[in-house]
Amino acid sequence: MALKIDDLPAAIRLAKQELRERLPNYREVFAEVDEAIRAEASRIAAQRSRGENVIPEIQFSDIAEQRVSAEQIELVKTRGACVIRNVFDRALVEGWDRDIADYVERNDLDTRLKTRAEDKYFGQLVSSKPQIYGVYWSKPQVLARQAPSLTAARVFLNHLWRNESEGRVHFDPEHVPVYADRLRRRPPGSESLGLSAHCDGGSVERWIEGNFRKVYRHVFDGNWRRYDPFDAAFRPDVEEIASPAVCSMFRTFQGWTALTPQGPGDGTLQLVPIANSMAYILLRALQDDVADDDLCGAMPGRALSIKPEFHAPLFDALSSIPHMQAGDTVFWHSDVIHAVEDAHRGAGYSNVMYIPSAPACAKNDEYLKRQLPSFLEGKSPPDFPTDHFEVDFVGRATVNDLTPLGKAQLGFDL
Repeated sequence: MALKIDDLPAAIRLAKQELRERLPNYREVFAEVDEAIRAEASRIAAQRSRGENVIPEIQFSDIAEQRVSAEQIELVKTRGACVIRNVFDRALVEGWDRDIADYVERNDLDTRLKTRAEDKYFGQLVSSKPQIYGVYWSKPQVLARQAPSLTAARVFLNHLWRNESEGRVHFDPEHVPVYADRLRRRPPGSESLGLSAHCDGGSVERWIEGNFRKVYRHVFDGNWRRYDPFDAAFRPDVEEIASPAVCSMFRTFQGWTALTPQGPGDGTLQLVPIANSMAYILLRALQDDVADDDLCGAMPGRALSIKPEFHAPLFDALSSIPHMQAGDTVFWHSDVIHAVEDAHRGAGYSNVMYIPSAPACAKNDEYLKRQLPSFLEGKSPPDFPTDHFEVDFVGRATVNDLTPLGKAQLGFDL
């Protein structure tokens, strides 16, 4: 169900009044959070300056053999992100990249892109033009989503969450529904085609909508140290403001699979690897230097922008992910701040398939019912702009390309 707000400034003023009354010492609590975040950001910056990776890395073989240590898991949960190496065979993925290039060229996608629908989702960001293609149903994308290896990796990630709390079971971590997303194909030499720092999965809703407030109940009560970003309580119940490209599924992790080698300087992903940074963002908006009808610039139906004038300490921790090979994946918690480097100064294409981790729950089942016809007809999925480029594309994936696992993940049995 979508959230509707008729008078946004009035809704923000009311929300801030209610939250300040609920937390009269909001200034003092924020000062504690600010000190903790600054210290963590400084540790990350120092680690990065020493040339150390700040994003945890796990070998997929360790997941498959259940050899991931408790220390590794704790680091992933602290950082809110991880790189999983060798999820796919490199030669297989290199073939997929060639197949995708052939698919978009054979169907003259570049010409169609000139008439694409404008989703405006990133319109408030300083950098807002990543080279993302509205292609969802190429055979490589469908094959990757249903692959046993990537499924196992996502089941592992789902299990990092507390799926039972507050007297309820929130989701089934063993089942991984498909959330069909797009492609990025970024040629070398492209400039100013990145994305500024932001979060997905809700903007003004985080302060206004009732279930979002329950998700962040410990933060808004001042007990921010009790806030667990991996507690799924109330997350499958939140209501987002409907907008093209606003995700209406519950994702445990956003993610992508590398189709080509890429690394820092190649127009790649950047993360603020602090899993509980949302506590800072939420309380920052309640401070007295922010106008009563403003949430640090948050806009409905848009990415939640992170801005230097309001969130300066977080930028100290903004770090590019390590060098990736074709077949590696990266995942980041759905509340983790991320960005894309503006310039691609590398030698080759920087290509990825966006494939997140999501668990089975009522919210996601409902989305699958709306998404399945999009697959069958080659249309854009419900959360995305209504380009419907692939309706008549030659070589689009069909039911015949699905395994039994693939059919279940797309919701054929719902």
